[in-house]
Amino acid sequence: MKALLRIFRPSRKLVLIIGGIALLAGVSGGAALYIGKDNLLGPAAETVNGAACTDVNLVTIKKQDRVWIRKYIKTEPTDGMTRVKTALRVAKAVYEAEKPDLVQVVVLDTNGPTLRSDIRGRAIGADVVYIPHPDPIVESLDGKTYTARYYDGAAASNGLFFGERVDLPEDEITALNASFKDYSDCIDPIAVAATEGGEGEGKPAKGKAKEEKPAEGGGHGAAPAEAPAAEAEAAPAAGH
Repeated sequence: MKALLRIFRPSRKLVLIIGGIALLAGVSGGAALYIGKDNLLGPAAETVNGAACTDVNLVTIKKQDRVWIRKYIKTEPTDGMTRVKTALRVAKAVYEAEKPDLVQVVVLDTNGPTLRSDIRGRAIGADVVYIPHPDPIVESLDGKTYTARYYDGAAASNGLFFGERVDLPEDEITALNASFKDYSDCIDPIAVAATEGGEGEGKPAKGKAKEEKPAEGGGHGAAPAEAPAAEAEAAPAAGH
């Protein structure tokens, strides 16, 4: 019996190795609880890049050899900063794909309005205007590359937002853009329906606003010539 115990008796070195592994595992677990998952693994994708979103409507305006794109999107309920991050990300994605002179992204709640006539004031959870190469085309923006604003409160069941309006300074907008891991666009429900067997192909998706008739010289989805930045200045302020 003593001989068997000698055979299966672990060496002191092995005991120390096993003890060290157990100690390391315990310390790592304790560190995860104390420091937090985000600090060990990095913040969640939504914290960095904003939320997933769905297209509602896209308006292209061609005026005086310039192209302005206004995009309406919606997200599931989330906080104001995440909404504005989403708008900034999508604005950059639209620019990379289309190279317009101006991009405006308007963020709505998933229960918000879809008709353009109803998209104003507190229906707008976040609003971003991006001018890649600022010039006097929009005097109200004072030569800024970006403007970004949002309501810091959640949306009600009717899709209208509560809370104070926050206007981000340009240096903070620049820092947010630098933190993005990718510039992915929103999901196009019509394209998804077509991919899934053509169901709904050629028909507007549920809740999708009817596109405007093309303006003179405009393409698909173009709207009558108007100043999107001026609307961007006025729309979020409405309702105050």
